[in-house]
This record gives sequence, structure tokens and C-alpha cells, in this order.
Amino acid sequence: MPEIAFSSCPNDTFIFHAMLHGQVDTGSLTFTSHIADVERLNESAFSETFPVTKLSFYAYLLLMDKYELLDAGSALGYGCGPLLVAGREIPSIQEATIAVPGRYTTAYLLLQLWQPGCRNIRIVPFDQILPGIASGTFDAGVIIHEGRFVYPEYGCVEILDLGAWWETQTGLPIPLGCIAVRKDPTTIRDRSGIESSLKGSIAYALEHPDASKDFVRSHAQELDDEVIREHIRLYVNDFTESLGEKGRKAIAALEEMARCRGILSSD
Repeated sequence: MPEIAFSSCPNDTFIFHAMLHGQVDTGSLTFTSHIADVERLNESAFSETFPVTKLSFYAYLLLMDKYELLDAGSALGYGCGPLLVAGREIPSIQEATIAVPGRYTTAYLLLQLWQPGCRNIRIVPFDQILPGIASGTFDAGVIIHEGRFVYPEYGCVEILDLGAWWETQTGLPIPLGCIAVRKDPTTIRDRSGIESSLKGSIAYALEHPDASKDFVRSHAQELDDEVIREHIRLYVNDFTESLGEKGRKAIAALEEMARCRGILSSD
């Protein structure tokens, strides 16, 4: 009975719903789920807590000796990267207090790649970033997930689209998150069945988008139906069904850039 860990974000609950609720054939496999913030999952993976888990690609690059990437379930794409936002003009981005949604998130990796000299980084849960900027606790923040769609409601303006910056640098989609399996004999033995089940679950979700509606809403941080729909539309795409050559090229480019700038080697 493989344990599967994923985030509460609508794109994850959307793609996992069918395989957890008996709506697709999973063969001899039955699954139990654990839902947590992606940074908690990143941290848990260093202890190899879950045999199947959602990871930020930054975390995955640090854990390739422990986890193997699945072809299905990833969040990659164009126009969907993290945003650096602020509530007021910032004289110096390197001196600003910037909140990021986790030490091992791809959002933080992108900030380091773009501006390695930032000195005042605060690691906080993603849903505390916009309220923290609005209250003046932080000068700026890197927002992900539903935050992309609601930041103007907190009086924030975009400073930089880190995903667009990545696309300008590479011409490739930005790799944000993935599903990976632990490299232990039992999990690797079940790898093919796990991936097949996930592919079937994604296909079912895309064909029956309303089937998971209650499940998705029960875990979403932002409950507005239009925000949830836009979130799923943005993060569930062709790359989610299969990484393909371009998706794998994007992951390799992220790894190469991070290694060349000494980020991965320093961890």
C-alpha cells in the first residue's frame, strides 16, 4: 500500500483525486495519502519519509540520490512562475527583507539565480507571505500557488516575474514541482504501477474536471471557484501528463545553472 504525499494546492488534489477514490484502475496497488505544504514535504524527503512524494524541483535536485523522478505529475510551464511582489517601492532589493515560501522551493532557487546578493531572506509558509507584506513585516515576497491570482488584494504590485525571467534566459518552461519515488527496492518495484496509476488519474481529471471539485475545494487555501479553476488551468498541462523532451531539457537546464552558480554544490 504505497503512501503518497502531495500538497493541498488545487493542481495536486486535482490530479490525485481519481486514483485515491477508485475512479481509475490502479491494478494491485492501493494508496494512502498525506497532504501537507510542499516545503514540509521537501523537508520530509531528506529523511525519506514517504515512498512517493511531491517535491519542489530545487529539493529534487538535492535528493537525486534518494528519489527518482516520475514522468507524470510535474508542474512545468510557461507563464506560471513565481512572482516577486512588494507593497511599496524598494530602493535596494539586496537590502530588502524578502519572504520566500520555503528553503527548498524552486521559488527560492529562482530568486538566488536572479539576485544572489539578497541578504535578508525570511523563510515562511507561502500563505503568510502576502499578509506579512501587507502588515509591513516584509518588504517583499516571492509568491507561488494561489498567491499569483490574489496579490493585488493585499495592495501588492509585481516587481519581477521570475518565471518570465527564466524563460528569457533559457527559452524553456520553468520546472516548479514534480512527483518522485523513493529509491528503495519495494517502491522501485512498484514504480511502473504508480506512474501508470497517476497517468490514468490525470487523464480522468482532465476528462471529468468537476469530479474532484469538492475534494479540491476542501483543501484549497483560496476558496474562490474562479481562482481554483485558473490555478488548475495554469499548472496542469501537457507537461503534467508527460515531461517529454522539452520538460527534461528544462530540468537539466535548471540543474546546470544552479551548479554553475555554486548553489547545489554548497548544500
